[in-house]
Amino acid sequence: MTTPSMMPLLLFSIGAIFAAMSLNFYKNPPKKINSLIGYRTSSSMKSQERWDFSQKYSSKWMMRYGGLLLLASVVLFLLKLKEPLELFIGVGLLAYTVIAVMVKTERAIRAKFGNGQ
Repeated sequence: MTTPSMMPLLLFSIGAIFAAMSLNFYKNPPKKINSLIGYRTSSSMKSQERWDFSQKYSSKWMMRYGGLLLLASVVLFLLKLKEPLELFIGVGLLAYTVIAVMVKTERAIRAKFGNGQ
């Protein structure tokens, strides 16, 4: 009997955390620009208007990608792939999720506000 891989459980946990945090941030975004909590990049922190927009926008995408991670965890659990392949897929999905949220949000900020203030 082999021990089960932890990657599906890890993806499920991270997906649930992403979904829960993003739902909370969507309903109760950080009100003031700060360097501790929320979607924090130099472009999102240039003005209060950018800050407010980026909090809502990134939350929507984090919810979607949190759902994707939840779904991926179920698929990986059912497929029962070899652990190195599960690890590669899991880490790849996690990296893709973080990068995709940032790229989409930064593009949306640029489209709405331009590159300046």
